[in-house]
Amino acid sequence: MSDTPDRTSRRRVVAWGLWDWGSASFNAVVTTFVFTVYLTSSGFGPEGVIESQLGWALAGAGLLVALLAPVTGQRSDTSGRRKLWLGVNTYIVVAITLAMFFVEPDPSFVWLGLLLVAGGNVFFEFAGVNYNAMLRQVSTPASIGGVSGFGWGMGYVGGIVLLLIVYFGFIQGFFGLPSENGLDVRLSMIVAALWFGIFALPVLFAVPEYRGAGTRRERIGFFASYARLGRDIARLWRDSRATVWFLLASAVFRDGLAGVFTFGGVLAASVFGFSAGEVILFAIAANVVAGISTIAVGALDDRLGAKPVIVTALAGLIVSGLLVFFLRDGGPAVFWTAGLALTLFVGPAQSASRTFLARIIPPGREGEVFGLYATTGRAVSFLAPTMFALFVGLTGDAAFGILGIVLVLLAGLLLLLPVRAPAAVPALR
Repeated sequence: MSDTPDRTSRRRVVAWGLWDWGSASFNAVVTTFVFTVYLTSSGFGPEGVIESQLGWALAGAGLLVALLAPVTGQRSDTSGRRKLWLGVNTYIVVAITLAMFFVEPDPSFVWLGLLLVAGGNVFFEFAGVNYNAMLRQVSTPASIGGVSGFGWGMGYVGGIVLLLIVYFGFIQGFFGLPSENGLDVRLSMIVAALWFGIFALPVLFAVPEYRGAGTRRERIGFFASYARLGRDIARLWRDSRATVWFLLASAVFRDGLAGVFTFGGVLAASVFGFSAGEVILFAIAANVVAGISTIAVGALDDRLGAKPVIVTALAGLIVSGLLVFFLRDGGPAVFWTAGLALTLFVGPAQSASRTFLARIIPPGREGEVFGLYATTGRAVSFLAPTMFALFVGLTGDAAFGILGIVLVLLAGLLLLLPVRAPAAVPALR
């Protein structure tokens, strides 16, 4: 019996989307705007040293994800415990985020902070594999695009709300809490952990556990899973080559999408003269635009298919990026317009990428293939940072880093164009 429902349950979709809403606490507060900024501040050591250590810690985390994500996803498919492992990995992330409260601004706490950030990233990716694999459990073939877009949009909006609470309530001192000894940031970590822990609950109660699509396979040992994975990849190449090519193409363009947000703040400050406060305001505005566009475009995904949405979004990103570069002498107004246009296309590309893959995965292999999705993304995660650094290093002008990111997006688009979704996916044997 299939786990794909005959009709879309609004209650289950909302419950599923609330996990995305809650998970924004880790993406926005921990890894992007608050904790990693705090961890690389002068209280922990000399400038440049901590940033390098953070980079190596995240590289190690990425390697672990690349090695383990496909097998952990495969084993959740086999065991029929997809929701269980979503819960386990989610609340490990919650516990890790809570533990960040104990990281004081002193060099003796650097390695604790780095370990927590790296560990949180690993288990967050594991949770994401199971969460993405549940997409076909809460949607129908006719609604999968809208449901995926709703989830991504909820993530953006949840991040905005929590960032506003943390930034104005704790960082700016609206709540009157002391900032000595990093207490404002450390208390923010407690709020972020509770936020994720609370909003992750609905999906665990509302969505039934995955029971397989009548294709349950024999359970095997952990290391034997790698041999099975190798055979499955070979068979996936033979039976569903479009899936393999899409994993490659999406890995490249998703790294370009990550680069848009990763270096957006840097470019705003260094090229367009934004102050720290203006960067935060732009980040909030960017998340608003990305959230609205992602939810709105989800319906087009269902009508037109995921690939046209991705192609249009990538083309829009390339054009917007070139406008930011060539019109940069126009000052902040250019970045507020063309820069926000960039974010208009990021969310739809991310969401449609997930639905494209969900539509072509052979039944019963969602966890495994979304594990490969995580792995391929990690495997090329150096592309956008490398191209950005290369262009900046060769020219000595940060603005040229924009062209590096645009080239990554263009490469992803060119790899995607030949990919065709099969009319039917091969069943698991």
